Amino acid sequence: MLKLCGVRISNYHNKVRLALLEKGVEFAEDDTCVPSQDAAYLGRSAMGKVPFLEVDGRTLTESQAICEYLEEVYPERPLYPQDPWERAKVRELVSYVELVSRRLHKQAFYGGTLSDESKAQVERELAKGLTALSRLARFAPMIAGERLTLADVCAFVHLPLVATVTRLVLGRDMVDELLPRAKPYLTALGERPAFRRVAADRKAAAEALRKR
Repeated sequence: MLKLCGVRISNYHNKVRLALLEKGVEFAEDDTCVPSQDAAYLGRSAMGKVPFLEVDGRTLTESQAICEYLEEVYPERPLYPQDPWERAKVRELVSYVELVSRRLHKQAFYGGTLSDESKAQVERELAKGLTALSRLARFAPMIAGERLTLADVCAFVHLPLVATVTRLVLGRDMVDELLPRAKPYLTALGERPAFRRVAADRKAAAEALRKR
């Protein structure tokens, strides 16, 4: 049995969890694993990060690597197209905007402060990335075409977070402004059972964290 270890407030954890649920793969979950530099923990996750996947006594880290592994081992319900070009386009869509936006997390969530110069740089890079994404996204009805792919999983967990941090730190919802088709698309995705379940569990985990 696979075991997914991490926390349900993590968009990376939820990316893997959604992939598992949509692919219909049976798995156990330990949603109490927080990042740590403890020696024992580093034996399970070399960088001390989450999520990680335990498979028959072995451990795999990095959400994208985990999802690629799942695709190869459980191909029956694919999250990538068969056509090599279309598979590459899904990988292309996965790579946009989220990493840039993480530079705003320090101020948005952790009580830190970013310089005006740093915020302006992130804003420029996000504007460029979101504009590019608006050119590439098909929304037909899924982001890469007709079928659900890993690009939709990533969009669902990443884009709302990008919207939140830009609103909190930059005073503008850059996703709504520069990718206006995202809002109805994400709403429709949220009606899928697995997506609805993950979103509800993430909200519950965030509320529990605030009460501590």
